[in-house]
Order: sequence, then C-alpha cells, then structure tokens
Amino acid sequence: MNTLKLLLLGIFATIGLTACGGDSKDQPEVNTDNKITLDCTVSTDFDANEASFNIAVASPFEWDATCSADWVNLTKKGTLEKQGTISVEIKKNSNRQSRTAEIVVRNARNGQASLTVKQAGKEPEPVDPTIQVPEGYELVWNDEFDSGSELNRDKWTHEVQGAGWVNNELQHYVNGSYDGIRVTEVSDGVLTITASKTAGRVISGRVYANVDTGWKYGIFEARIKLPKGKGTWPAFWMMPANNDWGSTPWPLCGEIDIMEEVGTNANYTSSSIHCDAYNHTKGTQKTAERFTADAEGEFHVYRLEWTEESIRTFVDGHALLTFYNDKTGNVRTWPFNKPFYVILNLAWGGDWGGMNGVDESALPAKMEVDYVRVFQKI
Repeated sequence: MNTLKLLLLGIFATIGLTACGGDSKDQPEVNTDNKITLDCTVSTDFDANEASFNIAVASPFEWDATCSADWVNLTKKGTLEKQGTISVEIKKNSNRQSRTAEIVVRNARNGQASLTVKQAGKEPEPVDPTIQVPEGYELVWNDEFDSGSELNRDKWTHEVQGAGWVNNELQHYVNGSYDGIRVTEVSDGVLTITASKTAGRVISGRVYANVDTGWKYGIFEARIKLPKGKGTWPAFWMMPANNDWGSTPWPLCGEIDIMEEVGTNANYTSSSIHCDAYNHTKGTQKTAERFTADAEGEFHVYRLEWTEESIRTFVDGHALLTFYNDKTGNVRTWPFNKPFYVILNLAWGGDWGGMNGVDESALPAKMEVDYVRVFQKI
C-alpha cells in the first residue's frame, strides 16, 4: 500500500450562533498553539470488501472523533490524552455505487482535522451468458439448482410448521425431509418440492430465499412446472424481511403473490397483492388470473417487476397484474417500500387449495423449479 502521512493544522474559527446585538466575548477562545495531527500509514481508498486501519492522533487537548457515515465504525482510545488512536472498521459495500465518508477529529479548543475515506462499489457478478439480463439491470442473486442434491443452506431457509398453521392447510412443513422422505431435492438443474403422505400425515416444503435481508425493488423471476391434483396449492411469492409482527401484522405488512394456482382449478395461474386496504379477508384484494395452458405439465416463466411506482406481474412475458403506488404515503395502501424476501412452497388443501376437497391419490405431488433470479437496477 502507498504510505500516506497526514499532517493537518487545526482550523480555528469562532463557532456558535450569535443573536442580534451579541457580544464577541461570548465566542469560544481561540488558541494559536492549538494543533491536531493525524497519522495514517495506509491509503484510505478501499475496494468494496470489509477493511480496517488505525489513525494515530496527537492533540494538545482532549479530543473526540465522529464520522459522517454509518458504514464506518470508530473505536477511540486516549481521548483524554495528548496521544491517542482511532481504530476504523469499514463495512462491506453491497451496492454498485462507490461512497465517501469523512472522519472529523475535534479538540476542546476548537482545533479540527479531518480524513476522507473512499470505498468502491462492488464489482458486477459474473453472469452465465445464457441468462438474459434486462437492460439497465444487473443480476444480484440467483440459484440455477445446478450443483449438489440439496438446497444451498446459505441461500435458502426451510420453514417448519404443523398442519393448520395458515389458511387451514393440511400439510406439515418440514426441514428438508421427514421419515426418510425428502420434501426438497436438487437434481439435473431443477429444485423439486414434493408433497407426500407418510406416517398418517402430509409433508411438504416451504423455503425462503435471502430471508434476513430481502430486496427492495427489482425484477424477480422463476421458471416453474406446477403439480397436478385436487388439493395442490403451489406458490411463488414474497413477504417483508425482518417484519415486526407485533406492530405490523398481516395484512398491514404487505404481501406480493407473483404466482399461485390450485389443482382444483387447474392451469389458472393468478397474481395478487395484499395490504390493509386490499386483501381477501375484505374481498378487496387486487388479483388477476389467466389460463396458462399446460401450467401443470410444462415449465413457464413467472415474473415480478417491482419499482417505487408500481407492481407488475407477467407470465411468459405477457402482462397479468398491474398495481400502482397511489403516492399518498399511506402504509394501508402501499406498504411496498421496504425489502421483501422470496418464498416457494407447495401447500396441500386449505381454504383455497381444498375448497372442493382433496384427492390423496394425487400424492406425491411435485412442484419443479428450474431457476430463481433477482435483478436490480444498476
């Protein structure tokens, strides 16, 4: 690294607010011997990764340091002494844009010195040339299910819940497998979610992508083959990440259903949004449905385009649902201004999937996913 020696003379100024007719004697004392020296032996231009370095501080009076950005953490030692140190920790930059922060050191006699820290944006991820990236966007997350036999646990989280947990559904969601039977499995570039019956219970899979942080806005796309049989209820949808369910319960928190289908109404795929003003408990949900030929026997591409302006869904490139932000700032009508995470699941029965009963001869039923991709604007 380049060696950088910073010797910054203190800046003297009379600081404060003076009312009309104020007396100059109210101004802070200026000491002509006041001087702060910052000594840093590394370059303060960093790449997008985490980094740390130290700054040696020399000041004739007690001092303190602040930073203008929350991605820079300061640990200060010796602030009451003439010699001290600042340990600087820089967080990883997950955005493509570079960023700048200023570390400012001030002492008790109005001396001041500063140091600028610059961090580059992350480099674009290498993209398989077979993946079509929308113009003006970049691929920020994907799973092509092309390695291993199980879901990547660094990318996906299994839900574990008993029957009746939501919507009076009959399945038990399990953590990958139960009684030696897998509910999620990766093979030949495809994720298969299987609902089956064993030991007197129906087991199935519900998995979350990037559940801790989610994504705010972007294009979310999956290529899916749906299961067959009365009682099946597959879905590709999104819920808010790190939601406070006590203060923001459903439906106030918001929900985006990119694709749902029930086997009792075979091949009719739908998209919906739910929020406090528009949801199915009130009969006011915003929903669009279309017949998608061979949805239960062939792969089709289901897509969400989510921006600050609107939510739009597509099936094989054909527009389905459009829902606009009313720009009122009302969380009841637009809670879609925060990160959401992706969900894939195969339910069995329930209020909608079982509205005409279930046919257990359809088990095991399989939902197959070729890929899941997330794009965001550059």
